[in-house]
Amino acid sequence: MTDKKWPDLAGRIFRDEAGQRHVLPVRVYFEDTDAGGVVYHASYVRFCERGRTDFLRLLGTDARRLIDGSDNREPAAFVVRRMTFDFFRPARMDDLLEVETRVKEIGGASVTLIQTVTRDGNRIAEAEVTVVLISVSGKPLRLSQAVRGAFLAHTHVQVS
Repeated sequence: MTDKKWPDLAGRIFRDEAGQRHVLPVRVYFEDTDAGGVVYHASYVRFCERGRTDFLRLLGTDARRLIDGSDNREPAAFVVRRMTFDFFRPARMDDLLEVETRVKEIGGASVTLIQTVTRDGNRIAEAEVTVVLISVSGKPLRLSQAVRGAFLAHTHVQVS
């Protein structure tokens, strides 16, 4: 990461041998830690949420446009259907972490993501998250061609 503009507020999308990945830098603040100064487990949920949100933003499919229907579709939102975490080592206040987001699988109305939180290239935590696009009334919606195309253009994934 030699670009002098790094870190970008919304992170960046990088290409490597495994496809493309979104990377969001996250600084650990006092509010993210427990009484022992270690990152509280629920903070990783917030870090990953920021990573997913900014990934969508950089793909051109930001949450606000989905929710208000300005993308010319029924108002909708991505909601978490399933989330699993593995924790490998602690992070502490003032650490600079990176939240890496990769698409694992694209379904009719869902996207499964792998999100890895690292510090200096060392894995701290990893989440597998399935999000589903639902209308504001709560029914699942098929991913539009634009949303599906944005995900497919930035990754090498299985499509179900």
